[in-house]
Amino acid sequence: MGEARIEQVITRGRIGAGLPGRPAEGLELENNVWLLGDDAEVLIIDAGHDAQAIADAVADRNVLGILLTHGHEDHVNAALELAALVDTHIYLHPDDLFIWADTHGEALPDFELADGALFAAAGLELLTLHTPGHTPGSVSFAVPALNIVFSGDTLFQGGPGAVRWDYSSWTQILDSIDARLLSLPSDTAVLPGHGALTTVADEAPSMPAWRLHSA
Repeated sequence: MGEARIEQVITRGRIGAGLPGRPAEGLELENNVWLLGDDAEVLIIDAGHDAQAIADAVADRNVLGILLTHGHEDHVNAALELAALVDTHIYLHPDDLFIWADTHGEALPDFELADGALFAAAGLELLTLHTPGHTPGSVSFAVPALNIVFSGDTLFQGGPGAVRWDYSSWTQILDSIDARLLSLPSDTAVLPGHGALTTVADEAPSMPAWRLHSA
């Protein structure tokens, strides 16, 4: 079966074509898709842009599920196609179903994510952490045995995710980061939905400044 490992698949695509405030051709984004598993089985974290590229990275492994950190288009737009390609189920927190519907209409994920939900792959336990603020149903996924957390768009290198939508909250995202992510061991690696990796130790000292920004 080989050793458990994390793999990164970087996908690229355009979102929001024709929407108000966006270029006619849409906004080009690069996303991190994460795989947790070994040579035999794998969990997929997020499903942005390119189902075939993600399926190619999975190869012939058994996919135990597609776990979505939140409902934004760039994280879910390949989910239905990918689930069909690799024969698995899709999981999303129910508070983000209204955002998911902007991309997939009446088609629904297979299962709802809940705070504290546990998954297993390659002998490792993955814990679901509800971390709202970027979106109401944003979640992160901690893997204590590897000292990592998949943070989606909640926490990046250099700060919290965007809160520019009516359903977002700067105070809430800071509370989520403070209580659920920065409470993890300081050497925990933070694997976000976009961009470079960081650590709890690197981001924690900035929390007071982020709090001042919201005052």
